Amino acid sequence: MAYLDLKMTIMIIEDDEILAEEIRQFLEKWGYCTQTAKRFQYILSEFSSCHPHLVLMDINLPYYDGFYWCRKIREVSDLPILYISSRGGDKDKIMAMAQGGDDYIEKPFHLELLKAKIEAILRRTYQYKVQETLYLGEDIFFETASSALFCRGRELELTKSEKKIMAKLLEKRPKVVTREELMMELWSTDEFVSDGTLTTLICRLRNKLKENCGNEMIETKKGQGYFIA
Repeated sequence: MAYLDLKMTIMIIEDDEILAEEIRQFLEKWGYCTQTAKRFQYILSEFSSCHPHLVLMDINLPYYDGFYWCRKIREVSDLPILYISSRGGDKDKIMAMAQGGDDYIEKPFHLELLKAKIEAILRRTYQYKVQETLYLGEDIFFETASSALFCRGRELELTKSEKKIMAKLLEKRPKVVTREELMMELWSTDEFVSDGTLTTLICRLRNKLKENCGNEMIETKKGQGYFIA
């Protein structure tokens, strides 16, 4: 499938396991492949077997710091390296660039900012066209530009209103979207949307998802609204 061929692989070299996992899950939701470093004394070996398109590099690491590993990677590759570090001093930033880094982001950071920096670097390095694609499963993804949902290699036939519901739920994912928010979103379509209409639309959309993808995906938060985990 052409969309999957466009996936980029990102190597995460971060010894904070919680942060590394958070970054991994976030990037994979946006369609990136990821590889998280596990053996910090053998970073170069893991890098060589991973063949990433971009590296996220922490500075404070076990055994050797990120500056050291950046130099070692630069001996064998010119791929982009983005530092992610709590060390925000000018000396550290200068050192990061001097060792061959391409950009620097200070902890704590918003994941959306990290994504924006990654996309900018990938565009510059590979003339990569960033796909605004959200992956909901191995063979399920949503294209935000066209509001098209693909499952098992084909696009699902969704109405304009169903597309708007999916887009809103995925925009807020995994937060709950209230019924009022969904109704406001749907008022811009040609359909008249009442409280009962929304219930019907959600039910119809869930049935399509279950029939075609094997999963209803849309969950209910009683008394609040709907969400996609």
